[in-house]
Parts: sequence; structure tokens; C-alpha cells
Amino acid sequence: MKIVITGATGFIGSALVAALKQRGDTITALSRNAEKAKAALGVEAVTADLETPGPWGAALAGADAIVHLAAESIGGKRWDARQKQVLRDSRVEGTRTLVEAIAALPGAARPKALISASGADYYPFALSDSDMDDDEVTEADPPGDSFLARMCRDWEKEAFVAQVYGVRVACMRTGLVLGPGGVLDRMTTPFKLFVGGRLGGGYQWMSWIHRDDVVAAYVAAVSDARYTGPINLVTDSTRNRDFARALGQALGRPSWLPVPAFAVKAAAGEVAEHLLDGRRVVPKRLRELGFVWTKPTLAAALATLA
Repeated sequence: MKIVITGATGFIGSALVAALKQRGDTITALSRNAEKAKAALGVEAVTADLETPGPWGAALAGADAIVHLAAESIGGKRWDARQKQVLRDSRVEGTRTLVEAIAALPGAARPKALISASGADYYPFALSDSDMDDDEVTEADPPGDSFLARMCRDWEKEAFVAQVYGVRVACMRTGLVLGPGGVLDRMTTPFKLFVGGRLGGGYQWMSWIHRDDVVAAYVAAVSDARYTGPINLVTDSTRNRDFARALGQALGRPSWLPVPAFAVKAAAGEVAEHLLDGRRVVPKRLRELGFVWTKPTLAAALATLA
């Protein structure tokens, strides 16, 4: 298959490229630094700023699928008005420009599928002291009203426009991605220093999935026409206190020192809302599709960190 990938050099993208290469697919990476991407990944690369239309659109012609992963890191910087705009533009405006490039192609040359990243933050928070705390959240649930929820809603809206042009679209509402590197590098540091523990009360839900299973789901979505619409890309949801305990055990470290809610808010600012509240997202569509997880338990997922 001919597959075009944005965000190919990232934590998920680089692993996905390796998996697709192994099965014999032809990969083209769209990157702001094509030479760097080509050297790092060993695939064809085209220079592209996804927020600006350009000749890179020709690289989409004849693709069996586009996997759209490019987005500014949520936790890369403290949020202020400017950073929130950067986060939104990299997702919403970038996806709009990508779909406009698809629309500009002749009908027969348009990609068959667009598999776009999204986030489990699409959904409303379920506060730990509410009656809805234990309710399972599926793809049928409505969007929330937090900054990230609105951003995910608008992000997906732009992706689904591609359906007008005959393109199959799936939006992967991804939870916390576990694996060596990535966000877990920051999460494990306190535990390695023997000061790890739950955040706040620790009752909030955390929706997680291992990177190996993220990659497997994207590979499946590229090839299987049943993958369409929103898909919760998670394995399970775990209480933060239980997650902290399991992470400490995986690292051979204690998990006895909680981080008070006020300290989380002081350190993280507005993003603290997303750390101290959660929702119990479940992978209803993946189960219906018969997807098989390689890391079906939190212990198995965290074992790769040891």
C-alpha cells in the first residue's frame, strides 16, 4: 500500500513507520524538515508546512491512506493564550489544510482513507465525587466543554469533511500512550527519585494504551474499511491511585508520596484540570471490530519500562 504520514518522526509516528515498512508498504512522510525525516526514518519525505497550502499536496495523490499524526505537544509548554492557539492551530488548521489539499486533487487521485489522530479528552470530565464517576464513556457520548474537548471536537470536524470527497475517515480518540520514552519519561522521574505517588485524591480515571497497540490499531485502520468514524484508542481506564501503585511496582519504587491538588495546579496551571479529573473511556468500537491488544493489562504495558 502507498501510505502518507504526517508527524512521522514523533513518538507514535516513528514506530508506525517501522511497522508499515516491515510489512512492505511504501511510505511518504510529510515533514517540515524532509531531509531530517528521510535520514531518521529511511523513507521518502516531502517538505510540508501543514498550516500552509503548497506543492506538497501532490504527494497525497494515489495514496491508499493518509495517517495524520502531526500536532504540537500538549505538555510541551505551560499553557497561555498564545500556546493554546498554537495547540489548536496545529490540529484544527493543519487538518483543514490537509483536507483542502485532498479536495484539490482529481477525484480518481484522492486518497482512499484518512486516519486522523484525536484525543480521549474529547469527552466531558467525570468528577470523582459525582454520580457519573463510574459511567463508561463510549464513542456515542457527546463532547465536553473544556479547552481540549472543544479542540478535539473541531479537529475531528475538519477531518470528517474529507468524507464529502469520497474518503473514508476514522478519528482515533487516543488516551495516555505508554511505552519507553514519551510522556512516561516525565512521569517516571519522581518514582525513580523515591517521591512518586498519586495526583490529588487519586480517584480520577486515566485512560491508557501501550504504543505497540496504538501502532497495531493504526495499521489495522489503514487496511480495514470497517475502521470509520470515531474510535476510542484506549485499552482500559484505571484510577490514578492504582496507576501510580502499578507504576511504582514496575519500577521497583514506592508510590507512597501523593502530590496535593494545589501543588499540581501551581506547577501545571490550566492543564492541571486534565490531570486531576478524568473520565472512564472504554474501547467499544475496537472491541466490536475484534481488535486484539498485545498489552491488555496495565502490568503488561508498564513492564516495558523496567
